[in-house]
Amino acid sequence: MNNIILTGLMGAGKSTVGKALARRHNMQFFDSDREIEQRTGVDIPTIFAIEGEEGFRDREQQVITDLVTKKGVVIATGGGSLLRQENRQALTRSGVVVYLRASPEQLYSRIRYDKSRPLMQTDDPLQTLTDILKTREPVYLETANLTVRTGKQRLGVTIRQIEKGLRNLGELN
Repeated sequence: MNNIILTGLMGAGKSTVGKALARRHNMQFFDSDREIEQRTGVDIPTIFAIEGEEGFRDREQQVITDLVTKKGVVIATGGGSLLRQENRQALTRSGVVVYLRASPEQLYSRIRYDKSRPLMQTDDPLQTLTDILKTREPVYLETANLTVRTGKQRLGVTIRQIEKGLRNLGELN
């Protein structure tokens, strides 16, 4: 089986869905943000504070380059990872890209108390999310082989929608 790559904005459920999908299909799960933290020994806000977003994106690109060499894994990518052409190419070559799509309001309701998200440390986080989504969504849609809404439905519903899409693409029996 090809890799399953989950993309989408922060709060879309990439890590939660990825872990469940990997468990269900006996695959390894990797979260690119957690990999960066393990390699550096510090959290992402610290990397942003010291190296800025560009430094973080460089680290993210290296982690993605490494992760796509694995076979038959589920990878949850950082929300901004598709901003770089190199990441889009590496991810699409290594597997099926699934865009977990949610409205800014749904995303905000999931992350509003999470202080570990550097891009959300603004006076109006909902507007920030709306602006980020407006910029990134065309890239998510263009890159994805499959788009699944992650609104208010339960995790199992999202997993089944992904599995149905993967079967339709010939990626799952």
